[in-house]
Amino acid sequence: MTAPRRVLVTGAGGFIGRSSLAPLSGAGFEVHGVLSPGRLRDARAGGRVTGGAPRLPGEFHRVDLLDAREIDSLIGLVRPTHLLHFAWIATPGEYWRSPENYRWLAASTHLLDAFRAGGGVRAVMAGSCAEYDWSRAGVCNERTTPLAGGLSPGDATPYAECKIALSRVLEEFGRAQGLSTAWGRIFFQFGPREDPRRLVSSVIVDLLSGREAACTPGTQVRSFLHVDDVGAAFAALLGAEVEGAVNVGSGERITIAEVLGRIAERIGRRDLIKLGARPMPASEPPLLVPDIGRLRAEVGFEPRWTLDAGLDDTIRWWRAALEGATIHEQ
Repeated sequence: MTAPRRVLVTGAGGFIGRSSLAPLSGAGFEVHGVLSPGRLRDARAGGRVTGGAPRLPGEFHRVDLLDAREIDSLIGLVRPTHLLHFAWIATPGEYWRSPENYRWLAASTHLLDAFRAGGGVRAVMAGSCAEYDWSRAGVCNERTTPLAGGLSPGDATPYAECKIALSRVLEEFGRAQGLSTAWGRIFFQFGPREDPRRLVSSVIVDLLSGREAACTPGTQVRSFLHVDDVGAAFAALLGAEVEGAVNVGSGERITIAEVLGRIAERIGRRDLIKLGARPMPASEPPLLVPDIGRLRAEVGFEPRWTLDAGLDDTIRWWRAALEGATIHEQ
């Protein structure tokens, strides 16, 4: 009889983590999700507009991952064979420079050590495109694009510094301990339940509410991936044998202005999009997109959602939310 594959997913109630659960379950993993105490009831309830999708698959555990003793107890209880680690500070406007990043670096390192000591065989952790040197960014390749961790030259942020440090810990620890590891660098994602302070959701909410959306000129070229595809990509990466950094994103390149235009067209409020009402931040590179060659060729993953279908899905969710449907927040 084949031994069960038991995955521990941290941040399982978060924007991306929850989207990885169904693909993991579908791939045959026994899923155990780690949630902060406030999210346990939401996960059991299903997390969608009332009358929507079924409950999230898996068994959920209320754990403070910043407490080493709670990590040790959790690993002893679950005995996971696989680890998918998303949990981190992600509050818009705070996470770039918060000292909490250093606490999460220490906690993640302890989690990795406890996971291996408990018999774990493969660990995948979530990184960010913020790790790349944005002053020399363009099409970012995992093997050739330099890392810097700064929004501008010489200005390394705690968020990016700690993500880079953890990626190196993961690689070196895996090599020393015979643990299979991979690091998924997430680019730009969107979808239902995204924090309304983030770009796509903030513009959708403004337009649905009849408010003007003050934007930069929008000439930046980016790529956007629906959150369900981000979660599915991580599930595929965990189930693969690929090691090292892998970009997680879309191969489609599009300007911010075009994305906002597509949102406005769907809502019927182009008049509310105010391009150029806000200055372009000096830290914004004109081109920042992933090379997804490894994701496609080595992991074997292709996105299911087109950008247009994903925008339709996100607008539909926010329209229901704003019209008063009961929603279990993430």
